[in-house]
Amino acid sequence: MNVRSSAAVLAAIAVIGAAAPAAADSSPSPSPSQQALPSALYGESDPQYDGVWRQSLALLAQHTVGVEPPKEAVDWLVGQQCADGSFAPFRADTGTACDAETMVDTNQTAAAVQALAALGGHDAVTGKALDWLKSVQNKDGGWGYMAGGASDANSTSLVVGALAAAGEKPAEVVKGGKSPQDALLKLALPCDAEDDGAGAFAFQPDKKGELVANADATAAGVAGSLGVGLVVEPGKDKGRSGAADAACEKAKTPEQAAANGAAHLTDALAADGHLVSALPGAEDQPDYGNTADAVVALAAQGATGPAAKSAAWLEKNAADWAAQSGPAAYAQLILAAHATGTDPRAFGGTDLVKKLTATGPAAPAGDASGEKNGQERTDEKEKDDSGSGSGVWWALGAFLVAGAGAGAGVLVNSRKKRRQP
Repeated sequence: MNVRSSAAVLAAIAVIGAAAPAAADSSPSPSPSQQALPSALYGESDPQYDGVWRQSLALLAQHTVGVEPPKEAVDWLVGQQCADGSFAPFRADTGTACDAETMVDTNQTAAAVQALAALGGHDAVTGKALDWLKSVQNKDGGWGYMAGGASDANSTSLVVGALAAAGEKPAEVVKGGKSPQDALLKLALPCDAEDDGAGAFAFQPDKKGELVANADATAAGVAGSLGVGLVVEPGKDKGRSGAADAACEKAKTPEQAAANGAAHLTDALAADGHLVSALPGAEDQPDYGNTADAVVALAAQGATGPAAKSAAWLEKNAADWAAQSGPAAYAQLILAAHATGTDPRAFGGTDLVKKLTATGPAAPAGDASGEKNGQERTDEKEKDDSGSGSGVWWALGAFLVAGAGAGAGVLVNSRKKRRQP
């Protein structure tokens, strides 16, 4: 879902801008995580805020299109797990046990579960991770970004995806008699909501306790209400009741909330085929990550027409964004292409699979990605600026939201943000 452009990231940027000194050092010392990046890690930027997130999405996307990820990349992800089952964004020294200062979170943990469950052979790791996630479930049935934080649509939906990926029934994972779907229903805006928010999902209630429509949270809420994760098979669930172009109806069930949310996304995408985001004082800009998350959500609902239209827009316009943003962005596009039956190896003239593979360790010779050797990967890397900036912003934005208790969306792009995020 995206980690997705959101008010969380805007808030993060505002906070950072306000905190920056008037004359900053133009050549700051690298952070500890930048000093020696692991060779098994996807992307070349600082993994402090999104290492596990972008690694998980990269492995999941590769597996989804039939590519066997390098063993060292999988081992790196497994090795990031804390003894209690949780995951932090990045642990430079995995030989040191996690403690109260280790900033673990539900989003990194849920993403790791989805990736490792798909790859198979990691039941002990995913089992411990799910046990931890269940232990920090809130009494309303949902999850916040940090353990104990107020439930939000993005985090709850990511955990739902993890549960489903591991073969569990999310609706049966309850706390205080409440399920994740109950938590999501509380975040669904009514059909008479103002400001074109009918049927959307909010990230969290705002400071006044009111629900504010959020496209990122809506994409997440649709997927979570349907009980699906980051991977949606093309054509699946076309027969769902509640078409995306149907009139909004009171959401008494998760299925109806998903239908309402899909209808809201369809309306938001109708004009241009993409969602928008903006920095304060700047013009609206296309939001590629949120759009990719919306494509997956619409495909899960069975709204194949709107999903295909936005996937086609991404084909024409998203290549430069992915090149600048890095592995998680490539993964998001691959998952959007997969959900709509679009070829990710010929996505608007770009081989997304090859580009993603080039941001990580050399793939095994002869795998389905078409990578022949490590030199080909190196050549691609030199051509392509494959940082993971959007993932860092997603994670940093989510962290600031969790710490401040703000009612904005989480960027889960690595969704963004979806998934930050």
